Amino acid sequence: MKSTRLPGFTTILIVLSFLGMTQVSRAYDGSQADALPIEDLRLFAEIFSMIKRDYVEPIDDATLLRDAVRGMLGGLDPHSGYLDPSSFHDINVDTRGEFGGLGIEVTLEEGVIRVVAPIDGTPADRAGIQSGDLIIRLDGKTVKGNPLDSAVEQMRGEPGSEITLTIVREGVDQPFDVTLKRAIIQLHSARGELLEDRYGYVRVSQFQSGTSASLRRQIEKLEEAAGEPLSGLVLDLRNNPGGVLNGAVEVTDLFLREGVIVSTRGRTADADYTFSATARDVLEGAPMVVLVNRGSASASEIVAGALQDHGRALILGTKTFGKGSVQTILPMNNGAALKLTTARYYTPNGR
Repeated sequence: MKSTRLPGFTTILIVLSFLGMTQVSRAYDGSQADALPIEDLRLFAEIFSMIKRDYVEPIDDATLLRDAVRGMLGGLDPHSGYLDPSSFHDINVDTRGEFGGLGIEVTLEEGVIRVVAPIDGTPADRAGIQSGDLIIRLDGKTVKGNPLDSAVEQMRGEPGSEITLTIVREGVDQPFDVTLKRAIIQLHSARGELLEDRYGYVRVSQFQSGTSASLRRQIEKLEEAAGEPLSGLVLDLRNNPGGVLNGAVEVTDLFLREGVIVSTRGRTADADYTFSATARDVLEGAPMVVLVNRGSASASEIVAGALQDHGRALILGTKTFGKGSVQTILPMNNGAALKLTTARYYTPNGR
């Protein structure tokens, strides 16, 4: 007898197998009481089959599964997400200091995209995009209800191509459009200048793996220009949206001789870690001022919080963004990755 095959049947079996494996793993980690009954697990397969059979347009299995994964992650928090192979490649390039796009750090807030900060010297910065702006449409299409990584993917693209952002801004009555031209974004994470009386000013726009070395070079150049050690330093972290945790730790370590820099705490033992200073202070105790604003987030808050708790720097500015979580990139076998919130961070005083 000729066999027939239901659309997506193999995919459904694979999904059910995965869900069954998840149920088994939950039993092994001691949370068997919380495991979903098999009837609930079948719900996913039933919905999958109904979409394949009855949706107004044909849709392939891979798209359905990808969107299901994004929906699952989108229900956790604004910072967790699915990175397809292209996005995973982009984020690896991003942390090294060059990527294509608009030069804008964003997060998800009540279903719309909120600007954390534009990055210095980028198309978003030149167009006047501000921290706190809400992006409600991309090229005329609403972003409400879409996962954050989907919007980020849409804002990136071929250098020279254009995209129109519809912005809602505090103090402006009506939404307005801003058209930006995508470009290769080259991040120069630290730049400085010598002020009067041998005081130095260094602007750090984002924390990457090489930011500490770049900042140290800037301080050395300023001391060479001054002809002697600096009298003090202004460290500008305004509109710095964060970046790599280790980058923030290494920058803070430049100015502390001892003590805790930051600690992270999560559900697993691997997520609990304390980063401490390594007995060096490149300024030899010279006074510091750190400038912050509401665009200072994540890694910026780690640096400012540690220097403040140790009494090493005076913090000036407005309230910071308030992102106290740590994301881990977990590579997958298909070349994609999960960006998953795995811990929260705490300043030396436990804030």
